Amino acid sequence: MINGLGERLQKQRTIRKLSQKDVACALHVSPSIISNYESGERTPSVEILMALASLYHCSTDYLLGFEQTSNDFLLNVSMLTAEQRILLQHFLLSLQSM
Repeated sequence: MINGLGERLQKQRTIRKLSQKDVACALHVSPSIISNYESGERTPSVEILMALASLYHCSTDYLLGFEQTSNDFLLNVSMLTAEQRILLQHFLLSLQSM
């Protein structure tokens, strides 16, 4: 088991006010599997880990313990054109310099 993974999974689930059953339904697994992930009895597959990160709007690096906080969030920009993505990136970078 990956050190601290279960605690981070449980923390993200509770922050979002989701039950283990809610998460299980979203991932198409049983609630006992979610319980096993959170208790450290099982380690999620890469595919499940990615689905959990998406559901919890955090990075897999955070869940795996490579990042200390989950303040970063994922933003779906798939509906933007390449030009719009570049403009968004420039805008976000300009905010950092403020």
